[in-house]
Amino acid sequence: MSFNIALSGLNAAQKDLDVTSNNIANVNTTGFKESRTEFVDVYAASLLASGKTKVGDGVLTADVAQQFSQGSIQFTNNALDLAITGNGFFATVPEIDSLETSYTRAGQFKLNSDNFVVNSQGEHLLGFPVNPDGSSASVSLSTAEPIRIPTASGAPTQTSEVDIRMNLPAGDAYISSAPGNFDPDDPLTFNHSTSVTIFDSLGDSHIMTYFFVKDDPAVNPNSWMMFAAVDGEVIDIDDSGVPAVPGLPVGGGISGPLQPTGGVSGARLTFNASGDFVSQSPTPAEGGIVTVDFTNHLPNGADTDQTVEIDFNLDVLAPNPNEPTQFASNFEVTALNQNGLAVGRLTGIDIGTDGLVRATYSNGTSQPLSRIALVNFANEQGLTQVGNTGWKESISSGEALAGEAGSGTFGTINSSALEQANVNLTTELIDLISAQRNFQANSRALEVDNQLNQTILQIR
Repeated sequence: MSFNIALSGLNAAQKDLDVTSNNIANVNTTGFKESRTEFVDVYAASLLASGKTKVGDGVLTADVAQQFSQGSIQFTNNALDLAITGNGFFATVPEIDSLETSYTRAGQFKLNSDNFVVNSQGEHLLGFPVNPDGSSASVSLSTAEPIRIPTASGAPTQTSEVDIRMNLPAGDAYISSAPGNFDPDDPLTFNHSTSVTIFDSLGDSHIMTYFFVKDDPAVNPNSWMMFAAVDGEVIDIDDSGVPAVPGLPVGGGISGPLQPTGGVSGARLTFNASGDFVSQSPTPAEGGIVTVDFTNHLPNGADTDQTVEIDFNLDVLAPNPNEPTQFASNFEVTALNQNGLAVGRLTGIDIGTDGLVRATYSNGTSQPLSRIALVNFANEQGLTQVGNTGWKESISSGEALAGEAGSGTFGTINSSALEQANVNLTTELIDLISAQRNFQANSRALEVDNQLNQTILQIR
């Protein structure tokens, strides 16, 4: 019996050495969780045996339990390096349509050839689908899907509206020859100008310029003429159905388009004595002043029916801060925005602490793509190890509980960071020495048992 007791001690010491050595070997493994050997004594007794004199039967390894304490966070320069601070696991699948889910704390992710987010083993990171505002459409693991980063942000959007806020100087002089002889190439025929980049239906960019000419104060006080040009070529302002009158001098007394000599149709902006915007002509059905179509301005095959609404945010009821003004100050453009988009190319990925993956594109837009799924278990130590710092669900661990980072008991996600192994190298080296001493002691006990047996066998 003493042989068996000593042998069980040797096996236990060897197991302790193996576990400690494995911890030391993985001290630099991202997301690794150290293990601990847990031993129990062996005590066998029958109904008629005396418990007071019974000797134990050795030791057994009850469990090699992993310790899921938090590892240190190491920061990197890769946005797809992810670390969980707190509870939770990343969920991965080996194939896009696979249901074989693995769980890991190692966040070394990258893009594969199809722009899916994968780890070093090629397993796809799962995320919850999101709404356009970034909120999660579902937080069920059954609806989670592999996260993919598109390189383009979709089809281009042609510009349909330009929003302008500005101040036109009240003290500017009237150029007597300008309104009737406006020339976009001659700065002496207009007072001020500003430009904005617009886009056609193919995503091609064009420069749209707005020219402002002080109107005759004797005929139209506190009024300005506005003309528009696309890529340096003037474009008429839509007359809303009122026929144009070529050569009509400014202030001719007719509603509809205002045309100086040369047939360029413009618009009139009128202010009151306080410098507040009060009217615009021609008066559109709604919103701002609209250009005619771009038939003569888009030679690249884009939609020539495109028009642009120039919105000055006119409020006829009362002044508002979004309207242009005419104050005794310099010409100043405080806002000049348009709603068109070129084709965007991926320029960066941003991942928030709540796991929301947002892509930014070269056209200045950003788009929420997915929300990284986190999974937790009732008993983490019941998970089945499958290698590659991954685990699988088991009966002991309980079912996987999915949720969003930062909600409930789930931890937060750090982008451009990795969780290091939670192995304390100093502690492991001390445990290694202790396990070695235990092995030596049990070896000595086995040697003594052998000597006693030899002594007995030599009795005559």
